[in-house]
Parts: sequence; structure tokens; C-alpha cells
Amino acid sequence: MATNSLLNLPSPFFLGVNYWASHAGTRMWSDWRPEVVERDFRLLADSGVEVLRVFPLWPDFQPIHRLYGSQGMDKGIRFGEQHVPDTEAGHAGMSELMMARFAELAAIAERHNLKLIVGLITGWMSGRLFVPPALEGKPILTDPDAIRWQSRFVTYFIRHTRELDAIIAWDLGNECNVMGEVHSREEAWLWTSSIANAIKSADSSRPLISGMHSLIPSGNWTMQDQGELTDILTTHPYPYWTPYADFDPINTIRPIVHATAESLFYSGIGGKPCFAEEMGTMGPMVCSEEVAAAFARTSMLTQWSHGLPGLLWCANDQTRLEHAPYDWVACESELGLVTEDGRVKPALVEMARIKQQISELPIASLPARIIDAVCIINTEQDHWGTALGSFILAKQAGLEIEYQFEDQPLKDAPLYMLPSLTGVSGIPKRRWEQLLGKIHNGATLYVSMDGSNMLNFTELTGLKVVNRMRRGRPAEVTLHNADEPVNLSIPADFRLELEAVHGEVLATESDGNIVFSKASYGKGTVYFLSLPIELAMAQQQETSYQPEELPYWKIYNALKSSVDSQKVASIQNPNIGITEHPIDPNARITVLINYSPQQQEGTLQLQEGWGIDSVWYGEVQASVSDNEIPVTVKNNEAVFVRLTKRR
Repeated sequence: MATNSLLNLPSPFFLGVNYWASHAGTRMWSDWRPEVVERDFRLLADSGVEVLRVFPLWPDFQPIHRLYGSQGMDKGIRFGEQHVPDTEAGHAGMSELMMARFAELAAIAERHNLKLIVGLITGWMSGRLFVPPALEGKPILTDPDAIRWQSRFVTYFIRHTRELDAIIAWDLGNECNVMGEVHSREEAWLWTSSIANAIKSADSSRPLISGMHSLIPSGNWTMQDQGELTDILTTHPYPYWTPYADFDPINTIRPIVHATAESLFYSGIGGKPCFAEEMGTMGPMVCSEEVAAAFARTSMLTQWSHGLPGLLWCANDQTRLEHAPYDWVACESELGLVTEDGRVKPALVEMARIKQQISELPIASLPARIIDAVCIINTEQDHWGTALGSFILAKQAGLEIEYQFEDQPLKDAPLYMLPSLTGVSGIPKRRWEQLLGKIHNGATLYVSMDGSNMLNFTELTGLKVVNRMRRGRPAEVTLHNADEPVNLSIPADFRLELEAVHGEVLATESDGNIVFSKASYGKGTVYFLSLPIELAMAQQQETSYQPEELPYWKIYNALKSSVDSQKVASIQNPNIGITEHPIDPNARITVLINYSPQQQEGTLQLQEGWGIDSVWYGEVQASVSDNEIPVTVKNNEAVFVRLTKRR
């Protein structure tokens, strides 16, 4: 049977939802109606959902009030006017009534074979802060009293629910980094460590999920610290809210690969598995239900083919609720896969179909994809813009990348990428020298520049800087090494006037100034681009979904001739992404995904001695002896084929 080892699930890719009861939203615990929960769970399970992320709302479960006397003297904690009982629950400030309701929810989930991820500190939801009255006005993430009560909350809650079989993971809480301000990375680390240690001391048998979003490699809330303190990282990749992700139509490459690119970005730098814990289109003001289904299908296929373990959407629309936060912000009310009337939307139908197809494949799980390059993110740059632009360009050129940060030990790869290098520092000299050693021994280095400094410049690139200036307009570039010259207009802040010393010129500006070159360094090769093409791809609107009109990806395509790739398959269509997954030395799975809302065609080219053994999804007409195979991939769809090496 196919399995998902990360969360101990029976399917290789889980489909789940963030759940609030359809009748009440965040008031579901105070307006508890188990018959509604039963109906919701039955519908979700019947529709293919297997995981629910649920939220014990903090002030409902820990309803503590602080009373004050003369001149604001602290007179202690009560439940409203009632003394807290002399019990374990009373000491923790916890409501035994709410705990009983949660146990009832878990029993309903068990009846419908639904598994639970529990978001423990639910103090932030859909734009509203939810805090016990005793802690209102306190800096929730840094105040010692607030942290003490949060620690008591998670310890008590877990001790009294850890025997529930429906629970598969603990989650710190929903976007807890939004609950308050921290002034340093150390404060963020200390809060996370306090809550994580309380959770793990109460139950170390289940994984701990971060539940955070908007992490960065340097700053207060980092991927590295969350990776150190939790077991699984999370992204909340709504294109609507994420910088640069909503520049293009929702069923085109940029929004579609967003969840995958961001999750791989977190995982690569944070060092832990990651998945899209919340995602979606943000409702009918963004796209139709049919387009949302196409987006959901293609995004899900992309996440699966890149090794992510599953995804969560939102369960229910909440348009009829009149309490905050639903009466504050219109866009928070139509996020669901199910309407208030119980109609299942096409997006859930499609994702359930894809989940079923994946579960029925004749392999337990998809082997890891072959990686071509390590993308090194540098401190002073636009981290996310660089990561997203690099991913899209690589995908269009048929390269597969993973990420790391500049101060981390170098991963092994045939190609190292320093995209849109920014700032006066370059990258740390210790890592730079290790990198040069890799290149000298035969690897390939690609550097693009956003006005940065770089050591060993002429030795590496074969170029000499003659002069430097600020640009007032985009660089008009001609790429010479393609099948025919390619013209590109690339915005950039800086112009380097370059002279060739021993490098090969690959692209020039209209006045002949060199912008792209290739040079030998020891046994390796160095490509240098003086323009930040990754930022040009990410920071501009309408750049990614028209790859023939704006062929930025052909810069990346030029790198492939120097990369010792282990792949045996390729396709020359920038609208079709391709991943390759070795089963054993003589068999591989190739996944082709069409990132366009139009049907795409291309020729699947196989190395000599390889052929298509079987087609697992989609339609391909080919025999095992063919090395060039015409392929048609329907709009926002995919093809899976099994390749074998002929004897």
C-alpha cells in the first residue's frame, strides 16, 4: 500500500483542509453543534479529504480573567467571576467543557476516518487576534506571563488528548508570528523554543509542525530557527497575499508553482520537510470556479512531483456569519471548498481525483526528483523575489533546483547558482572559497548580478570591469548562442562596462557591451550575467506566462550544455515542466506538467538506449524503441510515463 511516512498516513500525498464548523466559523466552540460537525465531516470525507487542521480557540479553551483591586493591584486569576477550581485544569486555566467538546470532535473525526493536525495556540485567525481576557494588551510573544499561560495551555491540552488516535501532529498554532511584535531574532527563538519544548515534553511521539508563514532567511522569524525547533515547516502560499505571486492569471505558471517554490525555499534553507498548510485562490473575485479547479489540479501535481507530502485548503465558505472577523474583510468569507449549502466546488472534485490517481499508481511513492542545481540565496538581496524568479526560469528551461543560504555548508550539485547577487559583501569568504574549489574540480557556476561585489572576478569570468554606472533604462540585450539571436529587454539598476580577457561572449547590449559570458576555471565552467534576470522575472508583471514573447529562460537554457545532468529525458517547450524520478538504474518516472491554460505540444527526447515502457497518466503514443516522442499535454494537465533502459 502507498504510504506517507511524514505524517503516518496511508496515502502518498494527503489532501486536507483547515476546518471551522460551517455554521459558526471561529465561534464553533462556544456555539457547539456536534450534529453540524458530523455533517461537515461526512461530506468532507466523502469528497476525498483525509486530514483536518483544527483550532482550539485560545480564549475559549483558556478563559482566564485577571481581577484588579486598588490602584490596579493584581488580585489573581478567575474564570469570569468564578474562582478557578483546585484541579489540574484550574491550575492551567483550562475549560474542561471545551476539552470535552474537542474530544467529541476527535471521536466524530475517528468515525469518518479523518486525521487531525491540531493548531494549539490559536490566537490569530483570519485577521483577528483572539486572546484570553487576562492577557489582553500584553505583548503575547515576549511577556513572561503570557508565555507561562501558553505553556500551561499546550501542556494540559496535550496530556488530555494525546491518547486520541485521530491526532497525527501538533502545530504551534496559526501564524503565531502575527500575534505580536518581537524586536529580535532571539525573542522569536525564545518564544518558539518555550512552546515547542512544552509540546514535546508532553508528547514526543508526534511530529511538531511550525504553523508559521512569511519566514525569511535573515531577520527575526527565520526558516533556520523554525527548522531547528520544529519537525515540519509550513507555507501559507496564497498568490493573492504573497509578493510577486499575483502578477499573472491564476492558472499560469507563476501562481501555480508558487506553493512548490516557496515550500522548497523554506525546506532547503530550514533543513526540514515543508508543505503548503494553507492555500487557495481567495474566492470568486480572483477567478471562476472552473479556473480555480485548473489551478488546484496543476498546483497539486507540481507539489507532488517535487516531493512535498500534501496540502491543505480551507473547508467552508463563511459568507453568512455576522461576527468578527467575517464582518471585517470580505475576502475572508469565500475561501472554502464547500459552500454553506453543502455544494462541493470543482476544485475539491479535481484534487480528490488527482489524489485517487496518485494513490493508484504502481509505486508506493514517487522517488525523489533529480536535482540539477543548488540555488544559493544571499543575505542582502530580495530573498523571495530571487528564489521565485530562479524557480520559474529553471522550470521553463528544464532545470531542477534546490535552495540553500549563503552561510550554510555547500550541498553537492553539478551546477551552483548565485542569482541576482546583491550588496557590497558578496557571500561569506569561507563559503566562497569552498565554492571555488567545487568549480575548480569540475562543477559549473552561474552568477547574475544586481550591483554586487565579487572576488576573483577576472580570474573566474574572463572579463574585466572597465567602468560602472547607474542605468536609466532597461538593458537591450541580444543572446547570440541560441539557435538564432534572441532579443531581451532586462531592467537593471547598474551597468558594468566589460571587456573580454579570456571569456567567451554569449550576449551583448545594443552598443556591443558584454552582459553574458562563459569561461573555464580549472576543470569547471563559470557563466556570468551582469543583469539580475531573476528579479526581472519576479518583480515585473506579465513576464512568466508568455515565455515565447519574453524568453528570459533562454539564459538558463544556455547553462545546460555545461551541466553534467543525470537525466535521460528532456522537452523543449517552456510551458511544459519536466521532472525525472529514478526507480532503479534501469527505470525512471517522468512527469510532464503543462503550466499553460492552453494545450501544449512538444517532443520528448530520450537518451539513446531509453524508451517509454508505459504511460501512467495522460495519453502518449510511443513504443519502447522511440527516442523522440511527440507529446500533447492538455491545458493545466499532466502526463506521467515510465521509462526503461533497453537491454
